[in-house]
Amino acid sequence: MTQLLLDIRPKASPSLTNFVPGRNHELLHTLRRMLFRQEKERFIYVWGKSGCGKSHLLQAVVEHFMQKQFAAHYCLGKFGLTFQLNDNLGCVAVDDVEQLDASAQIELFNIYNELRDNGQTLLLVSGSSAPAQLDLRQDLVTRLGWGLVYQIHEITEEEKIEVLQQHANERGFELQEAICKYLLRHSQRDLPSLMVILDALDRYSLTHQKQITIPLLKKLLQGIS
Repeated sequence: MTQLLLDIRPKASPSLTNFVPGRNHELLHTLRRMLFRQEKERFIYVWGKSGCGKSHLLQAVVEHFMQKQFAAHYCLGKFGLTFQLNDNLGCVAVDDVEQLDASAQIELFNIYNELRDNGQTLLLVSGSSAPAQLDLRQDLVTRLGWGLVYQIHEITEEEKIEVLQQHANERGFELQEAICKYLLRHSQRDLPSLMVILDALDRYSLTHQKQITIPLLKKLLQGIS
């Protein structure tokens, strides 16, 4: 049964277009302005709990610059900063900044200062809490608070149901609200995980020629747990 999760079609690359904004319309508008050089500020820090969409947004901005033939780097904090600054650098994105070790924190501090003084490179950083609550070097925390700071709010359950039903319609089937609510209660609640399970459910129902029902979903979830 787990193979069903591996066989589904690849997910679309993260973009600002396929990000579900919920209460984050202002943030999305600001990022679009930054991409098209309509925003004076070039540094932005976003924070929120796991599953709220931080990684999606950072990867979407990096993808935008790569498609425009600029160098762009996405770094996970736990792996450090693995890139070099250059003249064609459009964007640097550092995800989960609280996981940077001591030497990487110094490196990011220096990168921030260099980018502040030179060029038009965007710097996007994400964390699990507001800058003042981060357990990092104080000088780096101060820098992170100098640019724009946004909390990313997780979308509501009603919004998730709407997204799931829309995704189901795009795949050619109708998804009852009761099935959506069961899925939200018995699986990971972040959208990427929900979409993977929904695609697997569609494939499972086609394979076994059965309608999508709560018992069928329950059987799928039991098989992949």
